[in-house]
Amino acid sequence: MQSEPSTTLSDKNWVRWMLLITLALIALAVVMVPALLIQPFKLQTPERLRISYSLRSWSPIITLVSIALALLIGVKLWKRTRGWWRKIALVLLFIPLLVATWFARQNHFEWMFKPLPNAGFANLSDAGFVADGEMVLAVELNGEAAAYPIRQVAYHHVVQDTIGGIPVLVTY
Repeated sequence: MQSEPSTTLSDKNWVRWMLLITLALIALAVVMVPALLIQPFKLQTPERLRISYSLRSWSPIITLVSIALALLIGVKLWKRTRGWWRKIALVLLFIPLLVATWFARQNHFEWMFKPLPNAGFANLSDAGFVADGEMVLAVELNGEAAAYPIRQVAYHHVVQDTIGGIPVLVTY
């Protein structure tokens, strides 16, 4: 009768290294995919937006779990790792995990779609920067009207305003 081959220490270490690399890739993916799917002046389909916002909402939890698991694996590997270059590699694997964990807590959508810092509003007679045939988003509330050039709103995506005494958020 043949016995099953036992798992060697190096086999377990190899599996731990692969798990550590996989955790780093997962953490990077959950923060990079939304940034790649939603970019200014690129196609933004409802499906891309759904994926991006879903990953964006889960990324803080996923990155924390990833870094916690990586720390557990890293401690076991550190004790069993021989050679200074392997220990350096182990430490370097934590850099993308730390970056992803930090990035998951940032509003990178706002980095891409920067709100106008000093947005100004102009009367129709002073709006020489809007061409006659240019498309605008128009809103009228309580007898007060406002128009927002699509060319500008398309880049910044969000305009906060008050029209007719009602706060509005205009987006395109």
